[in-house]
Parts: sequence; C-alpha cells; structure tokens
Amino acid sequence: MAVDNSKLEEEVSVLRFYKIVLSWDYLRILKESDRKNKGKRDLTSLGLKKVKDKYNDVDDYLSTFEPLLFEEVKAQIIQGRDEEEETEWLSGLTTECKEADGFHLLSLFGENDWGSLSQNDLLLLSKKKFGGDTELPTTYAFALVEHRQPDKIRLRMHLSEEVKRNNTAEVKSSPRLLSMRPLVSEIQKYWCIMKICSLSTIVREYVALRSISFLPFKELILTAAESSQRSEDQAWKISRPLREYIESNHNVSQLEAINAGLSRKMFLLIQGPPGTGKTQTILGILSAVLHATPARIQSKGKSSEIKRGPELPSQAKYNHWVKASPWLSGTNPRDAKMPKDGDDGFYPTTGNELKPEVVNSSRKYRLRVLVCAPSNSALDEIVLRLLNTGIRDENDRAYNPKIVRIGLKPHHSVQSVSMDYLVEQKLAGMDFQTGDKQKQGAAGRDRDSVRASIMDEAVIVFSTLSFSGSALFSKVNRTFDVVIIDEAAQAVGSFSLFIVEPATLVPLANGCKQVFLVGDPVQLPATVISPVAEKFGYGMSLFKRFQRAGYPVHMLKTQYRMHPEIRSFPSREFYAEALEDGPDVKDNTKRSWHKYRCFGPFCFFDLHEGRESQPSGSGSWENVDEVDFVLLIYQKLVSGHPELKSSSRLAIISPYRHQVKLLRDRFRQTFGVESDKVVDINTVDGFQGREKDVAIFSCVRASKDRGIGFVADFRRMNVGITRARSSVLVVGSATALKVDKHWQNLIESAERRSALFKVSKPYTDFFSDANLKSMEVESMVAKPEIPLADMEINVPVSVETAGADQGPAEDDWGDDADVDAFDGAMDED
Repeated sequence: MAVDNSKLEEEVSVLRFYKIVLSWDYLRILKESDRKNKGKRDLTSLGLKKVKDKYNDVDDYLSTFEPLLFEEVKAQIIQGRDEEEETEWLSGLTTECKEADGFHLLSLFGENDWGSLSQNDLLLLSKKKFGGDTELPTTYAFALVEHRQPDKIRLRMHLSEEVKRNNTAEVKSSPRLLSMRPLVSEIQKYWCIMKICSLSTIVREYVALRSISFLPFKELILTAAESSQRSEDQAWKISRPLREYIESNHNVSQLEAINAGLSRKMFLLIQGPPGTGKTQTILGILSAVLHATPARIQSKGKSSEIKRGPELPSQAKYNHWVKASPWLSGTNPRDAKMPKDGDDGFYPTTGNELKPEVVNSSRKYRLRVLVCAPSNSALDEIVLRLLNTGIRDENDRAYNPKIVRIGLKPHHSVQSVSMDYLVEQKLAGMDFQTGDKQKQGAAGRDRDSVRASIMDEAVIVFSTLSFSGSALFSKVNRTFDVVIIDEAAQAVGSFSLFIVEPATLVPLANGCKQVFLVGDPVQLPATVISPVAEKFGYGMSLFKRFQRAGYPVHMLKTQYRMHPEIRSFPSREFYAEALEDGPDVKDNTKRSWHKYRCFGPFCFFDLHEGRESQPSGSGSWENVDEVDFVLLIYQKLVSGHPELKSSSRLAIISPYRHQVKLLRDRFRQTFGVESDKVVDINTVDGFQGREKDVAIFSCVRASKDRGIGFVADFRRMNVGITRARSSVLVVGSATALKVDKHWQNLIESAERRSALFKVSKPYTDFFSDANLKSMEVESMVAKPEIPLADMEINVPVSVETAGADQGPAEDDWGDDADVDAFDGAMDED
C-alpha cells in the first residue's frame, strides 16, 4: 500500500511542479533578475527560510527546501536565456489540443528539425518573435516538451491562474494566460517557439524532495540523528577468507568505514580527503556487503543462531564436494546452457582471474546495490576500477559481478557494461535464437522491457544522481538494498555539478535499507545558480548538514597522493592534523626539479605588483601579470624537464574562467600550439577529483581594497592546492590574499618553510641562470625521474596504481560537464 501511495504522490508532485512553473511570467522573471532590480527585490515576500541542521517534521522540511528549489528553477531559466548568444526561434502549427487535469495538451507540427528539443525542455510560446530592440509580446506562455518526434512535438501548458508563492492553493488571475487559452485551441495556429532550458534534473529533485514522507528513514533525514534501535544482532558478518583479504588490502581508517557498513546502520558518512583511497574503500564496501550474511536469522518470529554441522576432515570434505559437484574436476554443466551474452537471470558470483562462474540467481542473501555519482565521468571512474580489479567473494576470489552502467556518454573503457550496449546485445541475441522469431521479435523490440530485464538481473547498478530518478527505475521489480552515493566525485569539466540535498534524495526515493554517503565537505561546494537560494543555505549538501548536526563521520586518514610538504598545510588547516602519509609517499613523489627551492613541493610566489581587472560586462576576473609569470614558470620547468611537457603531468589552475581563457589564448600566442596538447589549463571546479605531477595555481585577485571574492572560499583553496603529487606552485598577491585567514595561514606557512618568493618586474630576472643557481638545494641528491608508468605507490590495493582514485587517462575523458548537468534531458521514457 505504501508503494501505491508513493507512486500516487510522485504523480501529484510532478503535476504540482508543472502547474507552478508553467504559470510563471517569463518576462517578469527576466526583469526581476536584471542587475538594477536585484537590490529592490523583496525577499521577505518570498517566504524563504534558511536551511537548518535539524527539522521538526516533514512540513518544516518542505517549507524550507521547496521555495528554495523554485528559486533555483528561476535561476536556471535566466541562465538558460543568458547562455543563448543569439536567439534561435523555431516555429510550429497546432494540429491537436485537448484539456486534462487543468492542463492544455497540444501537438505542434513543424517543418524545422525538432532534434534540438528533448523531453522536459521548457519552451516559450509566443505569437511573434522578439529580442534585441523589438517590441515585447503580450501573448506568450511557458510550455513543457512531453514527447518529441522528427516532425511533431507534444506540449503541456497551464493556462489558468498564476500560482503565488509556490502554493497551488493560492492563485491570482492572469490576463496573459487567459488570452492564450482560446488561441492554443485553434487548429493550424502558427506559434514562435524558443527553448529556455531543460528541467529534467530539477523536476526529479523536486519529486524526491516531496517523497520524503515515504522514505523508511524519514526521521533520520529530518533529525540528522542516529537511530538507537540498532543492535549487535542486526550486524552482518563476512567469511574469514574475505575478511583476511580486506584487512590486508585496506588501511585502518578504510577498515573502520567498511566495518561500520557491516553494522547495518541506516546511514554511513565516509569523508574522503584528497588521495586517501576513496574509490578503493567503495570497492571494499561492495565486496563486504555483497557477501555478508546476518549473524542471526529469523525463524518463525524468533531469533536463532545459525547452526553449523561438525567440521569434516579434509579428505571427507573433498569426497563430499566431488559427489555433490562433479564438475569441479571437469566442465560445469551450466556453462553449456549459459546464453552467450551472459544474461537471462544468471548472476556471476565466484571465479578465478575475473572469469565469472554462473550460479542460480536465487542465491540466498544476495543484495542489490545502487552506486551513484553526480557526473558521467565520475561514475565511469568507479566502474572502470571495478572492471579492472573486480571485487572479492566469500572465498577471496576476484570476480566481476553482473553490473550495468546507466546514463549518457559512457567512456569507451566501460562501454561493455553500459545500458545501451547491453540492450543491443540482448536484442541481437533474440534475433538469432531459434523458435518463433516473429513472436520473439515483437517482444524483443520492446526496449523498455529489455532495459527493465537488464536492471533486474544486475547485482550493482551504476547511475548518475539525476538518472536514478528516471522512469526506468520505477519499472524494475525489486528495490535496492544498499545505495552508495559518491558526493565527492564532482564533474571533470568546465564546472562542478551541484550536489544540493534534494539531488542526494533522488536515488533514495527508489527505496533502500542502507545508505553510504561518501564525500568531503571541505572540498568544492555545491554550485547553486540562484544567489537568493545560495544566501539561504541551499548549497549545503546532505553530508555537510549531517556533519554539522553532530552525526558521526568516518574519515579516511592515510593519503597516497601528495608529497608530505604539500599535505602538511591542508592537513593542519582543514583536517585537524588528521591526515598521515602512506608508506614511501615522500620517496615516490620526489622529483629532479626539487633541486631548486622555487620548484619545490610547496611554493608561493608573491607578485606584489600584479593588477587584477574585470572584462566589461563580465562577473569574472583576470590578471595579465600573473599570466606572464605563470607562462615563464611553465617555460622554465618544461625546458629543463621535458617529461613535464604533457597535459597528463602538468596543470595550470585558476578560480576564474576569464583567467583560464586568457592563459589558453596567451599560451597559443607564445608557444604556437594549442595548450591542451601539452598542458591542462582549467578552473578549480574543473579539477575536482583529478591529480597531476605539478600544479601551478593562479589566484588572480590582487587588490586588498576590493576583497578577494570567492577565492576566499577555503574549499576552492583546498581543491586547488591538493591536485599536485610532487609540486604545487601558488602565484598571487600576498598583501591582497592575507585579508582572508586561511590564505594568511598558507602564506605564513610558506614563510616558515622558506618557500615564499617575492617577485618583481621584470619577471625574467627571477628565472635567470644566476638566480636559479642561488636557489639550488645543495644538500639534495637529485633522484632520477621515475616514469609515471613505472611509479609504485604502496597504497593497499589489489592492482597497484599511481593514484588511489585515478581513473582512465584524463586526456581521454573529454569535457562532458555540460551534458552531465542535465543528463536526464535525453531520457527515452
């Protein structure tokens, strides 16, 4: 009954969302967002409340988050319009219109290609085109794309009253909407159409927000407090071989997190600072929870210990196994019957060399796990690690469980387990099977049923946060037992994806018994587009709210990425000195360029003569002096150490996109080559979750009178200075940056370590041969450069890698953040 109620509530929530948004006045939203009107907006009339650590009840929770979410919707509408450099208008003729549930549902035919539109795109319908100096229209309204065909689209419109303050019971008359009602019903009526933005992701977040009443851990989310009902009897155990493997391949803090998961607490928070083996810990959790059994089992309402017979002698065991399983000394008879594509209800659970043995799918205690990350690229990193190393079964044998990766743009390295690929394989298999092909073809071509079948068969489903709210998940027959959400794995691209609390609720709305949140609140914050919502705390993640409320957090403490001189400051400033270095990290991150103090593991270059500037009409900043100096650093480094002439080894980072653009342009002008071929230049947000040998960080801000803007966000500082393995070189104005306490601490730390260099113009003098000679570290014996491919770091993993969380080569990924942000827009559901 609860399931039926939740489905009904989901439908009601979606219609409520549409009714509110589609009633809005587009031109009024643009006017309110205008710079000159921003200060005049009466925020008190919006009924907004600040995000709290704890909530009294569901009403208190919804009354806080719902208005802030709608502020974010308005900001996305404004941003979608701002990003269109030139207005692209489409046109269509009404071919059908009907009314249902207070909405107008109309079909439009158009000679233009509708390929630029997708389900859940928000459109503006107007009687005439407008823009620039043209007269603004009076007859216009929002419409939502419900379905798209090559020559026809079906739209939903709400043309009644306008909803006030996001309360559907409180409405006001709208002459604009009323004037549209008779017009949309006219067949062959011509309309001008402009795409505004996609609402796929945020409508799923809204549905998840409204579903909180039906979550089994509703009270825990509201109060951010542990349940006291858990007991030792509810803990799960793993076999001795598996436990020995996990204990020998994970450090102490990783083990604590895995063991906490076996306690069956409903919510587990795991904080993963940079380089601490976050992905390795997730794989350990998967091995543990998939092969754990309850310490007690329920029998006729009573608890009883699991009974085991007496231990048999080794020979007796062998004789018993031979009789029970004759294929142990030959071929497994199931193998002959197994479909070539490995599907049809079989689960691989054990095997050697990652070759799965097929067993019956009704295996007892088999859990189903959903693993989510905010972006496709972050998700693929976890999938690839699992494919490369496998997980361990109860007999400590590596195998690849049945998995499926759902979402757009799978990296080529994980293509074989992507949903689209598996669907095509399964359909192709059906076509070649014997029997009634006509009947099979009719069923086999039903892609929705094939997708649902693949989902049901998978032991682990990998999905982006947004895609976990797609209709595909509502069609599966079984819910998930465990959900793992990697909040720390932000996008690899031009900007970070926001992981606000409603986004984290999306996969939880599918139902589950246990949740792992893996994150790091002192890395990048969620990206909230609405400054109003940001002001009221909408950018706080669920992880951060729980941590603020005192919920216990298991922190991974051993880092395997950075030279100790790089680790030193962030450990003290952000992690209460809790970070420690893994074995041999210092030796493995020592490099030949460390012979010069100015290219040491940690340096700050004080350009006290630098000047910041703000391009006309832009909210971003640039600093030409820092660009000049950064390119000199780059030139000097790669000329003496050509192995760094690779975008996989060296990065230039800045908090500001205009500085990044200027660096790329000047690099091309100076060296006559596109920067991405030899160096990785990107924003701080674009480097979340990534690492390089050397990182040059350009701070940009140089005026102590203006302040330092969002450079003062300590989380961006933390991400910026922890991307490097061997050297982080920070370029900025010490005087300007010292207005912030964290930057003051960093600069003072550099001074104490004789790693602060005051630089004056001309900058070329600083890198003269004589000056470099004076900065040689005489006591250091230069160590031969270790090729990256041969580098061995003693991180406790089954397959040793150069970085604990490293995925495919970064140059292979591409920039898919723009797709990830709205990856739900292309759902076929």
